[in-house]
Amino acid sequence: MKYAIAAPIAALALCLPHLSLADFAAKRDMRVSQVNTAIFEVYGSTAASSGRYWCGAGDYAARALNAPWTAQIYVVRGRGSGVSVNKRTTVQFTLDPEAAGIKPSEGGLISLPLREGRSQSVQLSLQDCTHPRMRH
Repeated sequence: MKYAIAAPIAALALCLPHLSLADFAAKRDMRVSQVNTAIFEVYGSTAASSGRYWCGAGDYAARALNAPWTAQIYVVRGRGSGVSVNKRTTVQFTLDPEAAGIKPSEGGLISLPLREGRSQSVQLSLQDCTHPRMRH
């Protein structure tokens, strides 16, 4: 009897558009989806500022991945089409640049542009959730 109920539910789940139940609801109306073991993708319901992407990445790193506040979050790929979700604009991040296949860029404490290799700490990213800075 249990299988008679479970089979149609499983079949229905396969027919639904891809929106992983594991997608993380981040602050500032952002969502996060895991691309692979090293990379996660941040997106919003509409186009978002750089600060909102950093906020989503920081919130996910802190709450879902239990990353310490001092951990660096790296941009794997700037704004582009979604890989793990059907979204026109997402940004990909990682906590492990080597595993993601990117080289961290040299730079200051604050990463304004969302370019590959740029990074900032989880703590600084979380500040964008409550005190957005002016960004490009």
